[in-house]
Amino acid sequence: MRTLLLALHAELSGKVPAKIEPNRTDDARIGGDEDEQPLNEMMQAIASSRNRNTDGMLARVVKALGKLRNDPDSFGECEECGDELPYGRLKAVPYVEFCVDCQGKKDKPKGGPTRRKLTDYT
Repeated sequence: MRTLLLALHAELSGKVPAKIEPNRTDDARIGGDEDEQPLNEMMQAIASSRNRNTDGMLARVVKALGKLRNDPDSFGECEECGDELPYGRLKAVPYVEFCVDCQGKKDKPKGGPTRRKLTDYT
């Protein structure tokens, strides 16, 4: 696991953050292609999201490496319930923090259902 985590750390540390280009490079320029502005905004949102995801994953890898170094006996245990994480799950995502059940509870949508029945609108 240590080898996998170190390789992932090296890969994530070496990634250059995605560049986010400004929407307009010239304040005087207005108009042009009407699809250019929304497309540029979408590309900015995607680049920003990728940068955040990479930073978050790197933080989780660093945390897993620290846990492996400081408390190797607890490495591979769910941080919520303490159950042992399956080897396949650890191999696929070596920085995983929770078992499938606990992760599912954390990912569960907050609040009630957002969809309504068709009959609610009549």
